[in-house]
Amino acid sequence: MQPEFAAGARNAVRTCLNIGPEDRVCIIRDRPRQHIAEAIEEEAQATGATVRTWTMEDHVSRPATSFPRSIADDIIHFAPTASYFIGTGQKGELAFRMPMRELLTQQLQCRHGHMIGIDDLLMQDGMAADYEEIYRVTRQIYEIVRQAHTISVTTSLGTEVVATFSPSLKWIPCDGRYWEQGRWGNLPEGETFTCPQSVDGLIAAEEMGDWFTEKYGLLSPPVRLVVKGGRLLSVETPDVQLSADIHEYMAQHPNSNRTGEFAIGTNVGLSRIVGNFLQDEKFPGVHVAFGNPYGFETGADWDCPSHVDVLASHANVSVDGRAIMENGRFLV
Repeated sequence: MQPEFAAGARNAVRTCLNIGPEDRVCIIRDRPRQHIAEAIEEEAQATGATVRTWTMEDHVSRPATSFPRSIADDIIHFAPTASYFIGTGQKGELAFRMPMRELLTQQLQCRHGHMIGIDDLLMQDGMAADYEEIYRVTRQIYEIVRQAHTISVTTSLGTEVVATFSPSLKWIPCDGRYWEQGRWGNLPEGETFTCPQSVDGLIAAEEMGDWFTEKYGLLSPPVRLVVKGGRLLSVETPDVQLSADIHEYMAQHPNSNRTGEFAIGTNVGLSRIVGNFLQDEKFPGVHVAFGNPYGFETGADWDCPSHVDVLASHANVSVDGRAIMENGRFLV
């Protein structure tokens, strides 16, 4: 194992998924991130667990726009208790990752670490953070927001939104501790999220998820997204190609432009935005996603095959009138 990955791999294996000798660990990786997958594989083997790996490019050409039956059948036969996805993301590959994650977390009830977009920096930064502290802060914020009616968000870049919430939709604490079968989270971790009832206002998005982060990185100036009644109304950016890509993405499905996630980042070990959405969404701030509301967790009664997050970091956040964050610093 590359020594600089040791702390991150240890957190991913022992702290986050609590891997032990009784576990059967499935690792799905791609070739660009094979070195990171090998570090996690080595750490998992050191616990005494049985580990098997699948490399995407051995089964499907990229971009992978479906999850091959050959991998699914092989994984079902292996019967894993825990799993990781460790790889990069390309345009259209949600069609690979979503059925993969459903197989692992819902059908097979694996404890799952989803590391889409992981890179060397994140392994040494967000994955090497103090996950006991991340767990404590995430749980504390979750207890505050889980009964929220309204949350207001502003940023110095121009975000000004109000989100409303239904008591029938659940908040999910992504506390970095996935010790129960069927639980999963993105690693590096630290957030709590739900499906909002509605979002209204302006989001000045400094970064976007899915394949946007690979193509565009940090957005300067931020793209201005006007949202009304939980639907994206307009996109304002001087980048003509970015505007076209966003409009194309939001036109994939009738719910692609619908707000399906509202989340507060709780990884207090992060000191800066680095240009990788997998980690940056965990920085204390807010991100909103358009598309899939993770209904099997939140209880939302609608679905969508797309899901793209937009980031408003260093936020000021008030929950039912109570300020809980100022410029990305928790006040509680």
